[in-house]
Amino acid sequence: MILPFTHDGETGSVTVTLEQVDDPLTIGKHPASQGFPCCTSTVSYPGRGYRAMFGWVQFVRSTDNTTGGAGFDMDPFILFEDAPSPYAFFGHNPTLFDAPSRAERRSLAWLAHSFLAHTPLDREQRCVLPLTGFSWGFDIDAAGDITVRPAAALTAADWDEHLPYLGNSHPAWEFDKWQAETLSPEPRT
Repeated sequence: MILPFTHDGETGSVTVTLEQVDDPLTIGKHPASQGFPCCTSTVSYPGRGYRAMFGWVQFVRSTDNTTGGAGFDMDPFILFEDAPSPYAFFGHNPTLFDAPSRAERRSLAWLAHSFLAHTPLDREQRCVLPLTGFSWGFDIDAAGDITVRPAAALTAADWDEHLPYLGNSHPAWEFDKWQAETLSPEPRT
């Protein structure tokens, strides 16, 4: 799936690739991760320097999370899960890479909301402004079989539903609504 977005008057895109992992060692995972999904989302944007500094904010709702699947939790990169930033990844045209797995294959529903955003450097308060987003995930049935959920474009309403949680989780940051000027055109598959 390719999701276009607009930032600073220029159009960029996010290319989302989902696959089931055939050889976990090639992506740095344990052999027991075979069959679980792998998501790679790359950013292409013509702006240079700080104009192309973006971050990925990812939420996960799973039947084994803190709410038992009733709500979303932040999904930080494991090395930085105690960092006071809402971003799982941040950098110059950053790639989101995620390969979730579980040690035991019990019934599970797992859904991620992944948003590409930017933080303006000219504001006093650190602020997160969304540009585009998509959902993806997987399910494990009672027999232990894994089904990957296809990627689907998210909307401004999806981002806005996360705003109360973001404000409570990261009080040192501001989170703007998804503005009409940053709404993405239709995704391509």
